[in-house]
Amino acid sequence: MARGWQRVVVQVAGVPRQLLWQAPASPWSRGSIIVLHGGGGQHFQWCVANAPVVAPQVRFSELALAEGFAVFLLNSSDRVTDNGGQVCGKVWDDEVRNRPNLDLPFIGEVIREVIPRLRPGGSRREVFITGLSSGGYMTVRAATHFDDLITAFAPVSSGDPYGWHRLCEASLTSRTTVHGAGFDNETGKQIIEQGSCRAQAYPHEKTWDSARPAVKPTFRIFHHEMDGINDLSCSEKVGKLLRQHGYPGSSDFLLRGGRRSLANHLWQDAYNRPILDFFSNQPDVRKK
Repeated sequence: MARGWQRVVVQVAGVPRQLLWQAPASPWSRGSIIVLHGGGGQHFQWCVANAPVVAPQVRFSELALAEGFAVFLLNSSDRVTDNGGQVCGKVWDDEVRNRPNLDLPFIGEVIREVIPRLRPGGSRREVFITGLSSGGYMTVRAATHFDDLITAFAPVSSGDPYGWHRLCEASLTSRTTVHGAGFDNETGKQIIEQGSCRAQAYPHEKTWDSARPAVKPTFRIFHHEMDGINDLSCSEKVGKLLRQHGYPGSSDFLLRGGRRSLANHLWQDAYNRPILDFFSNQPDVRKK
């Protein structure tokens, strides 16, 4: 708050949902960016580096603000459950389950109500969305569900929200804030395994969301070839399926080198400039 971030609480289905936001003092010359943190993370880790590993995230927000974007940092709940009713911890409700989604109404409220209410006259109206890991899966889910409202999206270190599932058993992980593990629907492999999301066909893909707009939002995928948490094949899979569903995509931004590790799964400084350039290069909707 001392750094100029403001807090908003939105009531969604009787549950208070939190976000932090900040914008340039003048009209938003680049539009607005919704940011979704990774599993186990917090929204404030994009404005305060309480650990060195999140410093690149903070630098992303600072750079976006300096370039004329308004930035909206959404916080996930800890109420997500898997298909068996087991609690998954602090993650986004990114996959398709046999119950109403917990996060799409929240994101929709931000896009339809919060951002327009706060946006000053003369601002660009584009809404962009990006997210890391679980937030990257949720980025794809939200961008396809709200494909009539999102201008462009950039999932980071993530995969296909319509073709995977979590088993939220605490015994499957040593983490205390995220329970269980993720598995690809086609191969049955855990997404940390090499080639885990590589298949010839996708008969177990859930039905994709879409508002069926005349023009769908464009995307660019950001990942590291040595991601040890979400295998490269999972990012490749979602890119292929997005294109099959009519979403135009720029070439992937791929970092190379090193060994497979958790570190290569995290948000990298190398992503900051390319993501903002990708968003900045989208046509001004006011001129259409």
